Amino acid sequence: MKSIVFFGDSLTAGYQLPASAAFPSRIQEKLDALGLPYKAHNYGVSGETTAGGRQRISSVLSRFEQLDVFVLALGANDGLRGIPVRETTHNLQDIIDQVRLKHPEARIVLAGLEFPFDLGPLGGHRMVRYAQEFKALFRTLADKNSLPLVPFLLQGVLGQRHLNLPDGVHPNAEGQKILAQNVWAVLQGELSSAG
Repeated sequence: MKSIVFFGDSLTAGYQLPASAAFPSRIQEKLDALGLPYKAHNYGVSGETTAGGRQRISSVLSRFEQLDVFVLALGANDGLRGIPVRETTHNLQDIIDQVRLKHPEARIVLAGLEFPFDLGPLGGHRMVRYAQEFKALFRTLADKNSLPLVPFLLQGVLGQRHLNLPDGVHPNAEGQKILAQNVWAVLQGELSSAG
């Protein structure tokens, strides 16, 4: 079996949901239905920032003798905390570099994010600029590293009350299905490349 690692935060972990409802499990269902010899491994940790991911990436990578696909889906908590975009970019680049060093044959897919708040007129220019820079960092990283990009992990889910838990931030089981579709749209093309 080939391995796909999903490395992220609560969006990947499936916060407050059974493991079977998280989007990596939904993608495993697609893989199984198509008879593709891949095992999805969910390494989502709720509350994880890119700095936290950078700290734990080596221990995750060392668990795999062979890693075929690595899906990097971190950054949401950096945005929520207003961590400088430069710092987030640096941490994500370091994670990409570590994956390439340890598993040079692995295909890496980057999941993009957008600043999750409705900035509105009270957001102020600084907030708006931060939101623009935050959104842009994923495209910049993908281009710099020649990585396929999931443009926006939460596309179609963010702000949709019926697709989120009562906190309005974390997708519910139906929302996770859409996250799986968003990732699958890009990931499926990489599986033939990794084959």
